[in-house]
Amino acid sequence: MAATDFKDYYAILGVGKTAHMDEIKQAYRRLARKYHPDMNPGDQEAETQFKTVNEAYEVLSDPEKRQKYDQFGRYWKQADQGGTPWSSQPGAGVDFENLEFGQYANFDEFINQLLGRFGSPGPSPGQRSHAYRTPQPTGSGFGGFSGYEDRMGISVLDREASLALSLAEAFHGVQKRLDLGNESIEVRIPPGAKPGSRIRVRGKGASDPYTHQRGDLYLMVQIQPHAFFQFEADTLVCEVPITPDEAVLGAQVEIPTPDGIVKMQVPAGIRSGQSLRLRGKGWPRPKDGRGDQLVRIVILAPKELSSVERVAYETIQANRTFHPRTHLKQIHL
Repeated sequence: MAATDFKDYYAILGVGKTAHMDEIKQAYRRLARKYHPDMNPGDQEAETQFKTVNEAYEVLSDPEKRQKYDQFGRYWKQADQGGTPWSSQPGAGVDFENLEFGQYANFDEFINQLLGRFGSPGPSPGQRSHAYRTPQPTGSGFGGFSGYEDRMGISVLDREASLALSLAEAFHGVQKRLDLGNESIEVRIPPGAKPGSRIRVRGKGASDPYTHQRGDLYLMVQIQPHAFFQFEADTLVCEVPITPDEAVLGAQVEIPTPDGIVKMQVPAGIRSGQSLRLRGKGWPRPKDGRGDQLVRIVILAPKELSSVERVAYETIQANRTFHPRTHLKQIHL
């Protein structure tokens, strides 16, 4: 990887290298909301930033990946895959002249030491050690798996996979059959899964070839787009159109929620883009019931008018006392 390809994930999230997980999560949520495609429709730059922020969070929120990233810098991915960090860049900053090869029993110990797989400064003469890789399964049918190798020479058996859910499945919870390649399992997804939720399935990760112990499977939830409901951070949001007369006079309108239609009072004089809150009608929370649903109001003017409507609007126009653009006369460079 060239130096110019290196991404400073800490700088991307705007946190320091000693940042705690809570700081990283808070920074991620703020930036994900800022650059989310739903908040920036058609903005390719924002979409790119959104992907970069997600990439940074994926690494820094995972203790194993973050440890490798901190240790190997721009070569962390090669180390994560079990290769030598400099394998794609011959002679890229590795000082072979000052290494004492005689202290290693074999070449494997030399490689292990360079990759930092052992906590001690180096093996003592004649000390033998073993490092091995976990086989990386493929062909899950619902998202790619990845196995990781720990820098201490111990196989890390946890795996990750993406799991796509409809909004209804995520809201109500669902039983899913997953194909892991060599086995099929039933997984219960609890109600209230959100985009980016991480669900742990114990004992369904990779198998250690020596001890036959199994790691855990982590399912990363992706929720399919919905025609009406959207997420902004952890809040369920929808957009509801009203007519000019409803905006002026106020109205009671029917609003879809995840579990049915409710009536909501729109106050007189509301502005387009203003949001109203339906308390307790949003997304399920793990411990304290339901969140709120935000209703964003959009005032829509009719494109076609009946003769009666046209006369009424013309009468309003001729007798209007409200002039919203008066202040614009005072604006100049």
